[in-house]
Amino acid sequence: MDVKVKKIRGTRDILPEEASLWSEVEGKIREVCRVYGFGEIRVPTFEETSLFIKTTGETTDIVEKQMYTFEDKGGRSLTLKPEGTPSVVRAYLENALFQRGKKTKLFYIERMFRQERPQKGRYREFTQFGVELIGSKSPLSDAEIISLAFTLFEKIGVKDITLRINSIGCFRCRGPFRDALKEYLKSKLPELCPDCKRRFERNPLRVLDCKEDKEKLKDAPRSTDYLCDNCKKHWKRLISVLEKLKIPFLVDHMLVRGLDYYTGPVFEFVSGKLGAQDAVGGGGRYDELIESMGGEPTPATGFAIGLDRLVMLVEKKKEERIPLWIVNIGEEAEEAGFLLMEKLRRMGVRVEMDLTGRSLKAQFREADKRNAKYVLVIGEDEIRKNKGKLKDMETGKEEEIELDEEKIKERVC
Repeated sequence: MDVKVKKIRGTRDILPEEASLWSEVEGKIREVCRVYGFGEIRVPTFEETSLFIKTTGETTDIVEKQMYTFEDKGGRSLTLKPEGTPSVVRAYLENALFQRGKKTKLFYIERMFRQERPQKGRYREFTQFGVELIGSKSPLSDAEIISLAFTLFEKIGVKDITLRINSIGCFRCRGPFRDALKEYLKSKLPELCPDCKRRFERNPLRVLDCKEDKEKLKDAPRSTDYLCDNCKKHWKRLISVLEKLKIPFLVDHMLVRGLDYYTGPVFEFVSGKLGAQDAVGGGGRYDELIESMGGEPTPATGFAIGLDRLVMLVEKKKEERIPLWIVNIGEEAEEAGFLLMEKLRRMGVRVEMDLTGRSLKAQFREADKRNAKYVLVIGEDEIRKNKGKLKDMETGKEEEIELDEEKIKERVC
């Protein structure tokens, strides 16, 4: 078939068999977040462009290359949200959530949009699950959200996830590290990619985030060697707690994350099953962001996980068997079967039947194809006797059963 209108590159259709898996994962997310005390927040699909430029950072790939930005009829520059944290923090401030208590714990499951090269598990329209813990500067808050993520991985049966973690320090102690890094990069500039050469002056930390030049920079200065006393204390305690929680982690001194608002610990969840692009998600602490957006100085930490990639790691279960398939012979039997089916559905029984007028043989073939456990045959004789023929599709055994929804439910469920 020549389909004239096709989906946009970088988007995809999630068909019913996969959508059921998504629903299951999203259900587990809500269950885990409830246990950890996080409330769900839903934010708009688009925001003022300035929100992302100011918070995510002008020199980030997201702002420079990936945002879907447009002008509305009122002449305002709007952007489809490329990430969740700026919108959540904007909602936190605009709705005065800080008045509800010292600590605010939020999670979201939202569609995001980035115009980047589509690849395995990465799309231009994608879904993120994220958590934001606002109001606590304790390293135990970082440990809490990391533990939440690993609890989720366990609940949905995703194994072999490793935490890569680093500390890039606060804005006050990052100056000496930035200077040392720039000095180190000077001799490397001729062999670096054009993006890194450009970032050298504006944001040298972003050079460490470059996948292309990573191998060339293995002996770069380490941010953890330049931490101030407070950041060093925070870092050491977080590492100690993660060890006590038995969460598998690897200290990665090249990890800086690609967003400008991060301060202190940053981290990624990675899986070897995803190939070169192994990150499932990540996050970190952003203690300066809320103040930069007009709020009071407020510490915060959070992460986001790409559900498109996470669902890829979930082992697909066999499709649940349909308890009952109704086969009908003739128009009168079709209507009787339909009415019985609807009564059973209202009682919570999953029932299917053919409504396309196919032959008896074709209906049985479809029931077998769809893995039905039982088939109930209804024809004119069955209607007169008020008894149908119930066939066990696994054993082939047949029996008569009264066309009563209560008795049928008891038999097939």
